[in-house]
Amino acid sequence: MATLQDIGVSALINLFGAFLFLIAFAVLRIQPINDRVYFPKWYLSGDRNSPRRSDGTFVGKFVNLNFKTYFTFLNWMPQAMKMSESEIIRHAGLDSAVFLRIYTLGLKIFAPAMVLALAVLVPVNVSSGTLFFLKKELVVSNIDKLSISNVQPKSSKFFFHIGVEYLFTLWTCFMLYLEYNNVASMRLQYLATQRRRAEQFTVVVRNVPSMPGHTIPDTVDQFFKTNHPEHYLCHQAVYNANTYAKLVKQREKLQRWFDYYVLKHQRNPHKKPTCRTGFLGLWGKKVDSIEYYQQQIKEFDHSMSLERQKVLKDSKLMLPVAFVSFDSRWGAAVCAQTQQSKNPTLWLTSSAPEPRDIYWQNLAIPFISLTIRKLVIGVSVFALVFFYMIPIAFVQSLANLEGLEQVAPFLRPVMRLDFIKSFLQGFLPGLALKIFLWILPTVLLIMSKIEGYIALSTLERRAAAKYYYFMLVNVFLGSIIAGTAFQQLDSFLHQSPSQIPRTIGVSIPMKATFFITYIMVDGWAGIAGEILRLKPLVIFHLKNMFLVKTERDRERAMDPGFVDFKETLPSLQLYFLLGIVYAVVTPILLPFILIFFAFAYLVYRHQIINVYNQQYESCGAFWPHVHGRIIASLLISQLLLMGLLASKEAADSTPLLIILPILTLSFHKYCKHRFEPAFRKYPLEEAMAKDKLEKETEPELNMKADLADAYLHPIFHSFEEEEDEEQQLEEVADVRVDKHETWSASPVTELGTPSHHHQVYNSSSPSSHYASAYEQSSSQYEYHYEAHRHEEHEYRYN
Repeated sequence: MATLQDIGVSALINLFGAFLFLIAFAVLRIQPINDRVYFPKWYLSGDRNSPRRSDGTFVGKFVNLNFKTYFTFLNWMPQAMKMSESEIIRHAGLDSAVFLRIYTLGLKIFAPAMVLALAVLVPVNVSSGTLFFLKKELVVSNIDKLSISNVQPKSSKFFFHIGVEYLFTLWTCFMLYLEYNNVASMRLQYLATQRRRAEQFTVVVRNVPSMPGHTIPDTVDQFFKTNHPEHYLCHQAVYNANTYAKLVKQREKLQRWFDYYVLKHQRNPHKKPTCRTGFLGLWGKKVDSIEYYQQQIKEFDHSMSLERQKVLKDSKLMLPVAFVSFDSRWGAAVCAQTQQSKNPTLWLTSSAPEPRDIYWQNLAIPFISLTIRKLVIGVSVFALVFFYMIPIAFVQSLANLEGLEQVAPFLRPVMRLDFIKSFLQGFLPGLALKIFLWILPTVLLIMSKIEGYIALSTLERRAAAKYYYFMLVNVFLGSIIAGTAFQQLDSFLHQSPSQIPRTIGVSIPMKATFFITYIMVDGWAGIAGEILRLKPLVIFHLKNMFLVKTERDRERAMDPGFVDFKETLPSLQLYFLLGIVYAVVTPILLPFILIFFAFAYLVYRHQIINVYNQQYESCGAFWPHVHGRIIASLLISQLLLMGLLASKEAADSTPLLIILPILTLSFHKYCKHRFEPAFRKYPLEEAMAKDKLEKETEPELNMKADLADAYLHPIFHSFEEEEDEEQQLEEVADVRVDKHETWSASPVTELGTPSHHHQVYNSSSPSSHYASAYEQSSSQYEYHYEAHRHEEHEYRYN
């Protein structure tokens, strides 16, 4: 078991690692060459187009020569606190602002709790001395003497713990109520002041019935004209374009290879790049790489055009799903919140996610298979949780080498080196657990996609829920159960069965040492690594070195990232669980929790302001899940404390805790009815008020024009961009002809592909030919996933 010395070694390692990360971040962020890595948000918003610390000299474009800035390496912290919450909402969205409120909620809950617990419970625990008499039976450490395990059975001192548990529960519920009320108000105000957006006027309709002699668009149009005659505006049919989307991705790969070889040739104009046409380029005929990929792209574009025609014309690829738009928010809200048919399984309506939030692949999943998919995934998640118990148990064996040593004496030579023992018990368990959990969020997200949810925000919330259950069962309960079994194995083997509950009751608080090491690894060093952004930094410079040619290419090379809710929310909820459970049991854990919340708040505030660019905006829809899981943490802490006191034979004081879970559940039920509807439905009162205001200020508003292409599949959403690209290409070609360039721009064929037999170039300067080919390709092929505009108007709407 980890001792105070082991915790000290772990704290030094993690603090030193966090300090190194912060120093590296402070130096790297002020270098002009890294400006797009550490401030991509400002570049994407257009507020910055060049590094601010560049002094104009050649060296100054890459390295910051102002040495005074190197001595203010912590100035990012006060800078991160300057922006107000309302400014963050305007700058990054409501999701980001609500996410930051989770950290402030943790500070508000645990700061007073830490003061109370350290002032009241620690002196009570230390003064008892029970573990002094049990140290021959159990593996104990100095930290355990600060916990409730050190209180003698049947002691009246347990009334102090019960009183603190009551105060802590009341304080936590009070703060939860205030935050729920504030977030719900922020959400309604954000929706009320938000500019006009397509999702406010649109509902998604699933399980549209098939009518003989009618297409899906005809059926949808007729149904809503009949049942919503006053507010129905138009609808967007949905096609199964998954095959076409795969072709788009394959074509993008070809484009990237083409770009690579063009840039390679420009760097060495006297040598033509070549490749082999066989498997992975290992064998086959050797050909000119640029001409080969040019021809491959041309042939691929023809195949894509044929597939697109098939998607638009084949009625079998038209899905029983539609996005239906109304002329008012009120009409859309009424449709989304009411049953449309006497058959409750048909014409299922719900509020549409914003267009960038839609996961288009899942729209093709038959509605009838969703229940089966969810059942299969539920069973799979259950199996995965218990499969992971094996590595979790192994991690716990590292945390309890002394317990294993009592049963396996051959491990004693390992224990002779104090530093190795401190490293193994104080640092390695938390790091090993972090590594085991690294790939899990991605696996759970894939499982959520298989379940069939159509919104990215919903997918991430469902993946976050699975990850939370995994953390609860494996990381929390699994660590306690497996750790106790390893830690007190000798005691279990040599005592009577009647004494085992007592041993478990004493041992559970002792796992606080393992969780302290996990908090330091994940919550201190891990958060410092988040702000360093080492992986995006390396990838950006590799792309900048080999692939970037224009400013647009450089913008694409930036990877701003986003708040990964499927991973960060469950991790946050685990910290709430640990703090709430151990606030009364082992109060010494609270300072470590508090440092995490404060440090993480600063880091994520900086990242949200300067770095992250969110994929979607759900208007804080995840808050009910955050609230519910903090309530679950309260219930778990109360039940564990009841069991712990029962093992301590505290028959007089234990019954006083029975009312706490009842009060907590009643509070949760009240909050659920009072606040949760604001996150599930759009109030008709708010919708009508917004509609009236808009009609007064914009009486001639044409909503149909605004909603026409809002929910068109992204791969079909490129006519305007393609026309602009073609026009720009023609202008560039005219300019270059006037300047007597050695090549002439190729005319655009009907499919939008260049007719390469029209190109002429000077053979003595092959690089000019390849440069022109690259520039044409990077403009023409970028959005070339469409054919004729009149065909789109023919098939887009009914």
